[in-house]
Amino acid sequence: MFIFYNYSFATHKCTVGIFYVTCKGKQFSPNDSYFIVRIVITFALFMTKTAGRIINDPVIGEVLLKKSTRARRISIRVHPVKGVAVSVPHIVPYMAAEAFFKLKRQWIIDTMARQKEKFKDVQQPAKETIEQLRKEAKAYLPGRLADLAERYGFTYNKVTIKHNSTNWGSCSVRNNINLNLNIMRLSRVLQDYILLHELCHLRHHDHGHAFHLLLEHVLTDNLVRLIDAGDEEALSLARKVAVSKAKYPADHVITKVLRQYRLI
Repeated sequence: MFIFYNYSFATHKCTVGIFYVTCKGKQFSPNDSYFIVRIVITFALFMTKTAGRIINDPVIGEVLLKKSTRARRISIRVHPVKGVAVSVPHIVPYMAAEAFFKLKRQWIIDTMARQKEKFKDVQQPAKETIEQLRKEAKAYLPGRLADLAERYGFTYNKVTIKHNSTNWGSCSVRNNINLNLNIMRLSRVLQDYILLHELCHLRHHDHGHAFHLLLEHVLTDNLVRLIDAGDEEALSLARKVAVSKAKYPADHVITKVLRQYRLI
């Protein structure tokens, strides 16, 4: 026996039912039925996560509609390089996502125009430049990450150097850390900020209060160590942190400086 709930987007009504799983005339037990349905649902969620639809708009171009098991609402992302993507909760039909896209179409066009104007004078780096940054990142970042992890008691699985245009770094649920080769373009204190940020995600995979308290602790201690080593930028930032009225002053001050840099 298995209890199911079915919600109709057309009638906005929910129905409840009870059934047994039956295969080739054999009726499975309640426990077996439950696990069979779980397997079917897991597979269905995997398919919705990996599948997607393409809308070809005459002005915008290709728009990707992709199901996501983590999405809580329909959202639109406009990227200057990767284009337009619409994230859709797995329980929401593509028809609703298409309607949302049409509703926001003019906003998307306006956003693309602003991005084009903003980056019109930005030149793409040469391939040789990227490869040089990659070489430097692989030689330096893993060692620095290991030093900071040992100092503050963090343990991670592995570290990977990547080149992307969306973030400086990330930490997976499997405790793998990804670092962007663009980090090599930053000063020492900003490099450490990104590494410490990702290390803190090993204990808190969100940006809640506990995460920020831990981050403030390690950032403050690291600033003091850099100042003792003669880092002038660390001293300048520490003075700003001391007078900041932000809830998380160290994070606020250093993030403000980091925002001045663009990923290439």
